This record gives sequence, C-alpha cells and structure tokens, in this order.
Amino acid sequence: MYSNENNKFCNSLFSYSRFISREVKIGDLYLGNSHPIRLQSMTTTDTMDTIKTVEQSIRMIEAGSEIVRITAPSINEAKNLELIKNELRKRGYNTPICADIHFTPNAAEFAARVVEKVRVNPGNYADKKKFEQHDYSDSSYEAELERIRKKFTPLVAICKEYGTAMRIGTNHGSLSDRILSRYGDTPLGMVESALEFVRICEENNFHAIVLSMKASNPQVMVQAYRLLVNKMLAEGMNYPLHLGVTEAGDGEDGRIKSAVGIGTLLEDGLGDTIRVSLTEEPEFEIPVARILAERYSKRISVKNIDDEISSPLSSFYSPFTYERRNTREVISIGKSQVPRVIADLSDKNEITQASLFAYGYHYAVQTDKWNLSDQAVDFIYTGNTSVDFEIPGTLGVIYNTEKWKQHSLKERTYPLFCAEEFIRATETHPHLNFVAVDVASLNENFVQSISKFKNVVLIADTLCENAFQDLRSLFLLLKKYNCDLPTFIKRNFVNLNDQQFQLFAATDVGGLLLDGFGDGVWMKQKNCVSSQLLNSTTFGILQGTRTRISKTEYISCPSCGRTLFDLQETTAKIRKVTDHLKGVKIGIMGCIVNGPGEMADADYGYVGTGPGKITLYKGKEVVKKNVASEEAVQELINLIRENGDWVERAEN
Repeated sequence: MYSNENNKFCNSLFSYSRFISREVKIGDLYLGNSHPIRLQSMTTTDTMDTIKTVEQSIRMIEAGSEIVRITAPSINEAKNLELIKNELRKRGYNTPICADIHFTPNAAEFAARVVEKVRVNPGNYADKKKFEQHDYSDSSYEAELERIRKKFTPLVAICKEYGTAMRIGTNHGSLSDRILSRYGDTPLGMVESALEFVRICEENNFHAIVLSMKASNPQVMVQAYRLLVNKMLAEGMNYPLHLGVTEAGDGEDGRIKSAVGIGTLLEDGLGDTIRVSLTEEPEFEIPVARILAERYSKRISVKNIDDEISSPLSSFYSPFTYERRNTREVISIGKSQVPRVIADLSDKNEITQASLFAYGYHYAVQTDKWNLSDQAVDFIYTGNTSVDFEIPGTLGVIYNTEKWKQHSLKERTYPLFCAEEFIRATETHPHLNFVAVDVASLNENFVQSISKFKNVVLIADTLCENAFQDLRSLFLLLKKYNCDLPTFIKRNFVNLNDQQFQLFAATDVGGLLLDGFGDGVWMKQKNCVSSQLLNSTTFGILQGTRTRISKTEYISCPSCGRTLFDLQETTAKIRKVTDHLKGVKIGIMGCIVNGPGEMADADYGYVGTGPGKITLYKGKEVVKKNVASEEAVQELINLIRENGDWVERAEN
C-alpha cells in the first residue's frame, strides 16, 4: 500500500499486485476476486438473424471468448436473445450471454429474464442527450436522481430475482446532459455517472455488478478507471472492472491503442475482464486480449524499490490528471518539445544509407538527397559501429563514449555515458550528452551532481520484469530530487513475436507517457520484430498516447448488430483516401448510439443514420444529413477540404 490515501487507486505504485475485487457469478462463470482475467467480445451480426448470430458466437467462443455480448436495441431483439441462447445450448455451448442495452429499459427488463448478464449505459438508459447545458440546484439534481431511481429500480429487481449480473458501463462520449452540466466532460463525470447507478443497486441489496469506464482516448480511459477505484475505496466498494478502449480502430493502430489503455491498468493490478474493441471480426479480438491477460497470469510481486524510499514518492504522483514532467530543454529534447525517438542499430557491423530506410530516411542515389517520412527517428544509437557517410540534417548519431571520441569533431555526433562515468569524465560534448541511469544509480548525491549540467539528457533503463513500476519509481525519484533533466524511456525486449512485442511495448512505454513521463523513447529488441515494425510501433505508441502525432487518427467502432453499414469495408475506403492527413482525427461510427458522443474529440465524423444513409459531422455538429452511402466518402473529403484540413497527397 502507498501512503497518499487521497490518490489511492491500486495496491502499490512500485510493485505488481492485483487488486482483489468482489466475486460476481455470471451463469456458470466466476468473475473478479482471484479468478483469471476473463476474455470477451461482441457479435456484429443482426440480432434478429438467429443462426448468423449463433454461428458468429460459436466462432468467438472457440477463439476463447468467455462471455458473448449481443446488442438488443429494442424489445424485439431482446426477445430473440432467448432463441439465440436456446440454439447455443442445443449445440452444446453454455457460455454466458450479455445483452447490450442503451436507450430501451423494456428491452433490458426482458433480457434480464433470459440471459446471464445485461449491460446498461447510464448515459442513455434513463437520460437523453441533446448537448444542452442545465443549471441544477442541489434539490433539482436530487429530483433528477429520484426520476432515474424509479426508471432503473425495476431492472435491478429483475436481475436480483433471476440471478442476472449487470455491467454498468459508462462511455466517455455518451455522458448525459445532466452529468455534463454537473461535472463537465471529465473522468469524474464518467465515474459519478456509474456510481449513481451503483448506489441505486446497493439500496436494493444487489451486488452482482461489473463496472466499466470506456473512452476512445486511452488517457481519459485510464484516468477514469483509476478515479473509479479511488471513489469505490472511499465508499467501501470493490466491484470488478471490465476494461476496454472503445472505438480503438483496426490493425496495428487498434492493437497499440488498446494495449496502451488496457495494459496500463493491468500493470496497476486493475481489471477482471477485458474486451479489445477492434474494427475487425470479433473472433480476431480474442487473441489480442489473451496476450494482454496472460502476461499477468504468472506475474509475481517483485519489490523494485525499498519501502523507505518509495513511501514518500506517491506524493509526487498525479494518477487522475495529465501533467507532463517539467524539464529543461537540451537542444530539441524536453520541455515543450514532442518526445524524440532513438533507433538502436548497435547490433549492426556495418551501417549504410540503406540501414536508415526502416527508420524513416530514404536515400535517393540518383539525386544524392534524403527524403524523410513523418515517422523519421531523431537519433540512431550505433554503439561501437561507425557511420561513415553524410547523415541527414535532422538526424543525430549516438556512440558509446570511447567510440565517440573518434568521431567527436563530426556534427550531430553525441556520446552515451553510464551514470558515474559521466561525473568522472574529462571529455564530454559541449551541447548534448546522454547518460544511462537506473533506480539503483539515482541516489540524492548523484542526482544533485548531474543536475548541475545543462547539456545532459538521461536514459532511464531497467532490466526488471516489472519494468513499468521500476521506471515509474525512477521518474518519481527525479521529481523528488527536483531534477529537471530531460529523460528518455528505454525498454529492452527479447524473444517476442510481433503481437507480443507491440502489445507489451505499448503497455510499458505507453503507460509512462500517459503519466506525463518521458521526453523520448528508445526501444531495443533481440529476436523480436523487423526494424520496420519496431519503428512503426514506436510512433504508434506516441500517436496512441497523443504525445507525438505522425499520422491520421481513426476513431472507429468495432461494429455490432446496430451497425448500418459494413464498418470494415468503409473504414478501409476512408483510410485509403485520408491516411496522409497527419493529425486529423476521423470518427467512423456504425450507428447513432456510437455517434457524435462516442466520437468525443474527433475532428470529423461519418455516422450511419439509416440503411444506406450517412450523416457527416464537424466535431459534434451535424453538417450534412442522410447522404447516400455511395457518395458519403467523397462528401467527407469535401467537408475536410471546406474546413481547410485537406492537403493533397505527396507524390512518391
């Protein structure tokens, strides 16, 4: 346990320890407490198509989904859940079903009698969203809560009678006007939205509850879950958590973004079931969720730092708000600069112009010129291997100290020292020196000595299995000792496949970036991935944490039975014509439920509003309604162009 009780949200900031939640029974499945982290997904078929939904559910179950969620947007779909359940049972599948409900209490009340779990969204179960601001007095707000109590209590009574579990699932983008008026568009608003419903459940002595705090922005999502646990602890609650980043997208981006959010919380010991929301077939979500969950199945609590050192550190930590660590600027590193990237080429015996291709630098022999991509690294570390050609003007080379002395007269060539080695060094670079440190080296005397130098950037390194906690403690030690030297996050990975590497890197590095730590990233790998995948993963993590934008961002829902068009096909079409619009955020939503609210902070929105009909948004404002789907992608381009965010694609 750590000392700052006001900010408490997990067992320990400095060693892995799973937070023990209340046990909840869902059919024959037990969730929470010390049970394994459960995996789940959601069907994308029309719920009224019994056989298609059953067959997709079976594919999900056989992939490892332990709970199958199915949308029930109206009473008709809720009734059809009984047929789906019966057909699954007839085929020998007893996996519990969760009915996904948004606006329709009557559908929830029917579903609660026939399936093992219902999910309700407090933002739209008893409230309406019109993006209107209301000024509530305490008495008028209490009157609103009484209205909600009357509307929600019948469902609670049915769940209690039938032994049905309930997920109270808050979504950042669908907070009600009432919550937004009272708490603003904040993690606190998300938490209070859920706890209002939890308190009603507890008034009725109903405790088979699972909670979620989903957002498309991993930073908001992580802050909301942490704050939820903090508030639960204050009220004597410990309900299990369903983790997920909603509207994560597809492919590499969707996986990285999901891992940044889900993985960060798993490192904190939080989470009892996870769903990775990809714009892909639902069975493809399960292997990703499994890799994330299995990393913690045998994780033991290793004390990375002594209690006497760690105890005061929590006062320097802000888990519920983003605050980038305050650092000085050394050349172009630190302070308000975007995080810089170091590529590790130290395993190469020879480095040529072609060696830089994977890291965003393309050398044209005919013109003797370099072309840079938006994912070009800022430095290469070559260890003891010389670079004997003219490097691009935006690139720096880092050598081990003795090798650097052979190249010290070259421009943009810098040394890497070990901690005490730098203090003793007689020859250093006048403008930029990299110094590798770990927790063990950060005693107060060393930090005071090195902080006097204006030309030092630290490399925070660790070899601990609990690397996330180890590096967190390192950054907090720097804050404790008032050290404002810019600091890179360095992570080392060995013998991982492509997906493991992407997910583990996104967790370990992404979580620290979400906490405001890190002025740069250096990832070293052995027997893991290609150089191209390593580089795209690094920039993907920076994009997913919104600390350095290098490409278009797509906030794309994973599809469900409410979806009014083919999300995968449409997302691919939109991506094909817009993926060069660096920094533009485009929301692609299958229905109005996942519409303007769920897009949250997208710049532009493409939302299904009827069969073959699309509504286009600028931010949260409707711009064009009922656009024919065959014309909608072009109309989206026109909208982006009209608002000055369109640029023509550069010729290769």
